[in-house]
Amino acid sequence: MALKIKHLLGLEGVEKKDLELILNTAKSFKEVIERPVKKVPPLRGVTVVNLFYEPSTRTRLSFELAEKRLSADTLNFSAKGSSVAKGESLKDTVRNIEALKIDMIVIRHSSVGAPHYLTKFASSTVINAGDGAHEHPTQALLDMYSIMERRGKIKGLRVVIVGDILHSRVARSNIWGLKTLGASVAICGPTTLLPYEVEKMGVDVYHNLDEALDGADVVNVLRLQRERQQAGLLPSLREYTTLFGITRDRLKFLNSNYTIMHPGPINRGVEITSEVADSESSIILEQVTNGVAVRMSVLYLLRGGEEAKS
Repeated sequence: MALKIKHLLGLEGVEKKDLELILNTAKSFKEVIERPVKKVPPLRGVTVVNLFYEPSTRTRLSFELAEKRLSADTLNFSAKGSSVAKGESLKDTVRNIEALKIDMIVIRHSSVGAPHYLTKFASSTVINAGDGAHEHPTQALLDMYSIMERRGKIKGLRVVIVGDILHSRVARSNIWGLKTLGASVAICGPTTLLPYEVEKMGVDVYHNLDEALDGADVVNVLRLQRERQQAGLLPSLREYTTLFGITRDRLKFLNSNYTIMHPGPINRGVEITSEVADSESSIILEQVTNGVAVRMSVLYLLRGGEEAKS
């Protein structure tokens, strides 16, 4: 079975079968990256450019490692120090890069819709590594894979996403993907950090964290973007921590076998305490490891792979 999608631009509208294929294939690649020899040849001869217009540590390193594990040739592009600083447009940049005969583009951009825009003129396969506050599909996929690995399923679980939903591309992709796979999704955060009419996404909305956590199986804690405080959306970090911080005391409201997640980077002592982040219930580091396997799966399948071979 092959993917129906030609690009990975977001998880909104992606069919359940495609999501399951990516996650199931990631299992095989997880076995690969745990072997002494971690390299396999499926993308030998394929050139991938990582086109990052925004800073990134985890996502960029994860994609680069996934590409190298699959034996692809990798080019890394950073807007800083490039012709972008001289005024070159995204279209001209991509067209010049494609003239180098590349095959796939992994793009992170501050503008919503930038990956979609590339598909209008680029011949390469496009993967969205985060566009503005829109979507971050591979982060959501690795989150879902991590949940399945820890819990054995996604369908029927109650997942609560806590924090700055308004500016979070991670939250949006998680909502679409989790709902497609049968999870019940709730969000919780200050009124100023929730999108307008977010209920239309089919989620339960809470402003009281204790109520939101009642009966939760999984809690995905988002990074509080401190710059939002300067925008007047939060009275203070202390008040945010008091009302929405994930602490050991608050976890009594969860189901006994709960799971804690965070896409990183973590503001320890702000959105989550170190005690919780480093606890046995936390799978934060597993998420980082699983990101490589999931991105290997995405790269492989979008190049026409049908069954992951280890």
